[in-house]
Amino acid sequence: MSRARISVGDWLIATGVAAILVVTGSAEHRPPTGAGLLGYVLLAAGGLALAARRRAPVTVLVVAGLCALGYQAAGFDVFAVAYLVAVYAAMRAGRRLATVVASVVMLVALPLAAMLSGLPAAEAFAQARSVLELAWLIAAGAAGEALRQAERRADEAERTREESALRRADEERLHIARELHDSLTHQISVIKIQAEAAVHLARKRGEEVPEGLLAIRDAGREASRELRATLEALRDDERSAPYGLDHVPDLVERARTTGLDATLTIEGRRTDVPAAVDRTAYRIVQESLTNITRHAAAASASVRIDYRPDAVGIRVDDDGQATPSFEAVPGVGLLGMRERVTALGGRLRAEPRSEGGFSVHAELPVDRTS
Repeated sequence: MSRARISVGDWLIATGVAAILVVTGSAEHRPPTGAGLLGYVLLAAGGLALAARRRAPVTVLVVAGLCALGYQAAGFDVFAVAYLVAVYAAMRAGRRLATVVASVVMLVALPLAAMLSGLPAAEAFAQARSVLELAWLIAAGAAGEALRQAERRADEAERTREESALRRADEERLHIARELHDSLTHQISVIKIQAEAAVHLARKRGEEVPEGLLAIRDAGREASRELRATLEALRDDERSAPYGLDHVPDLVERARTTGLDATLTIEGRRTDVPAAVDRTAYRIVQESLTNITRHAAAASASVRIDYRPDAVGIRVDDDGQATPSFEAVPGVGLLGMRERVTALGGRLRAEPRSEGGFSVHAELPVDRTS
């Protein structure tokens, strides 16, 4: 059974078909009593059942067919419009075998239903052909199958475009990583080594170390760390060592070794998630805990992983110094997290908490239709 919701448009179509069937049936001027009243009910029911054709195509196919047989047995010579629409919907949903079986049963049962209304065999077969013509039945099924194939090809084309874009992005990241490594790593290393050597010599001679020299040394160390982290992120593609949600407990345990009271809570049932979602979730937790230990001056932090049917939720909270009036300036790590989440079609919120501290909350969608 499909999970498609019944929309207003579905109800409008179903109501329209039901109205057409009832109006066509009333053209025979049958009194609304006995079999006639039952026939009107079945005409309306067959049309209204179409509202659920996308949610339960096979069930609607069976209901529409039974209603057509019912009003045929009640003496209503009305074209089976609802059943044809149900055939189209079932074929579009890919239920070909069920559609063929149901249609064969319908073609055999319609003359029998007509004979139940009191018609002779010859007239019953003629009326059955007018209620459901084979050509219209084939056309409805062919239209549904054609649209299903068109939608499948469109989905494959879109998936191919996304895979090509991801591959180009991976290649560009690796190119940038190589360029950064060649042009910056060596220069920053030279600056850091020279500054540290100058500080060491000054202290060895008992001289006062200039503040500017200490600032250069510290900036060189920080730039080296940031560049190394950036290069690791740029090189993090399908060929790199896989780190994912299974490694989050290790991150939390390492955070505890720094003196941070870190806890991990996992909600929901773990199922297979796409590799990109798996890696991104790990990076979000990693970057969040790194920022907490370096900058937040926090005593505790909590990591929460929430597995849901359509998404994976990640939330990292701390009790650091951030306040609601604190204006966070996004650094390289936060910008990287946001880019990763956005690339997956997810959402990221990184902001101070009302009770104090900082919160990072990400929602990563999980596509389980493919």
